[in-house]
Amino acid sequence: MQQPQPFHNTNEETWRIFRIMAEFVEGFEMLSRAGPCITIFGSARTSPQDNYYTLTVELARHAARHGYGIITGGGPGIMEAANKGANEAGGTSIGLNIQLPFEQVPNPYIKTLINFRYFFIRKVMFLKYTSAVIILPGGYGTMDEMFETLTLIQTQKISHLPLILIGKDYWKGLSDWLKQIMQKSNYIDKEDTELFTLTDDYAEALSIINSFYKKRDTDANFL
Repeated sequence: MQQPQPFHNTNEETWRIFRIMAEFVEGFEMLSRAGPCITIFGSARTSPQDNYYTLTVELARHAARHGYGIITGGGPGIMEAANKGANEAGGTSIGLNIQLPFEQVPNPYIKTLINFRYFFIRKVMFLKYTSAVIILPGGYGTMDEMFETLTLIQTQKISHLPLILIGKDYWKGLSDWLKQIMQKSNYIDKEDTELFTLTDDYAEALSIINSFYKKRDTDANFL
């Protein structure tokens, strides 16, 4: 009986390790110098005519004026809106672009662009140097980013940070399901449903972030 052949070439797999290392090194070197940043997630399909696009531009502009850089996935939609707002306010505008078969084109408002071949490296960079995560309505990719962030906070693999969902009408059903189904089934604790905040107001989102770090710094000085 003929034995199945290995799917991957061993030599190719060995060189893949060096490509992975190179992406980590580039990401670490560039983002470690960025200063305090906010990562913004949301749909690439959001049009410039959408209210959430306009809100995201204002959110990023407001954040940049408060001294925060903006990190996005580098593509269109919500990502473009966030980079646009940061760019217009003269702030740090970072795009972590992913190379895909259908080729995501980086939006024109990015000042610092890093291209990634591997999703998992890009995910590390989204969270390693961020002070907060704000999530606008989106699809599977946005859900993946949201639940990965929640899981890392819950398991204390990253430091606790503000996680804010903007768009109450969009997120309320999911929030209710987490509380009424997952929590009641004892798959998560009540405290796990308090790891994120829902709002429709970008100014409130920035206030939550600023208050979080003000309290943390006050507590640290007290200790």
